[in-house]
Amino acid sequence: MPKIQIAQDAAADELLSSDSFALLTGMLLDQQFPMERAFAGPAKIRDRFGTMDPVEIADADPESFADLCATPPAIHRYGRSMAGRVQALAKVVADEYGGDASRIWTEASSGADLMARLRALPGFGEQKAKIFVALVAKQLDIKPSGWTKAAGDYSKKGFRSVADVTDPDSLQKVRDFKKAAKAAKAAESPAGGAK
Repeated sequence: MPKIQIAQDAAADELLSSDSFALLTGMLLDQQFPMERAFAGPAKIRDRFGTMDPVEIADADPESFADLCATPPAIHRYGRSMAGRVQALAKVVADEYGGDASRIWTEASSGADLMARLRALPGFGEQKAKIFVALVAKQLDIKPSGWTKAAGDYSKKGFRSVADVTDPDSLQKVRDFKKAAKAAKAAESPAGGAK
């Protein structure tokens, strides 16, 4: 299996490389939080809960699972609410994919099918689903027909998203790209980026 280096931490990246549910969970956590810390979240869950088995996570007591996710260093800035999302995601993987998250992408018949499967997951909106299509294509070499169309701009060469992070240098380039995109968006908005 390819070596993923998104978390920039040997143990966390090893887990992402070997556990499909951990990789999916890292993507779930990648919002309003530095990407390498989001993708380090699954290792924190495994270390505290004892496993990343989606069946066991789905069945865990929500209160105690939220506690272990929110314990500093938390899995996310919003550790408790993200714990609920992780459990919701685990339940779908357990119920619909027999506990094997990799089936979401290995059994997809096309890029559009993969996109639809990802969009159906709790916490996966349009953009997150597109980035994950690009991530499995670029880093796992899983490229169902039409994946570039499904992933949109994220399929292009360059450093646009977490799908393009393979080492510390590329992580910085993706960060710079996101910063520039955010600044451009703020400059376009009539109120100068005020919300």
